[in-house]
Amino acid sequence: QVQLAESGGGSVQAGESLKLSCTASGSFQSIENIGWYRQALGSQRELVMTITSDGTLNSADSVKGRFTISRDSTKNTVYLQMNSLKPEDTAVYYCYVSVVWYESYRRYWGQGTQVTVSS
Repeated sequence: QVQLAESGGGSVQAGESLKLSCTASGSFQSIENIGWYRQALGSQRELVMTITSDGTLNSADSVKGRFTISRDSTKNTVYLQMNSLKPEDTAVYYCYVSVVWYESYRRYWGQGTQVTVSS
């Protein structure tokens, strides 16, 4: 089992910044992919940004140039620096991880952290 500890959500004004962090712990051999998804009220969960073990990034067009993802492999932690936040970034942000476990992949989700951006 894998646990994801998220932190960093909150309420800000448009144009301000927030930094989310997520640390994975538990039983796994390595992290294949880690990052963030988000779900706004009444909408489906969508990709924000993820980063693989070899550094490949996958990100939503809506956050390119504003959000940056980084990873500390020694701490099994991923960070999402969110700058120039907009009201449309308001959502619950979920940490996502895909781990290697005996030649298979297992996927886990965090409980989510609320990000609210007011205009």
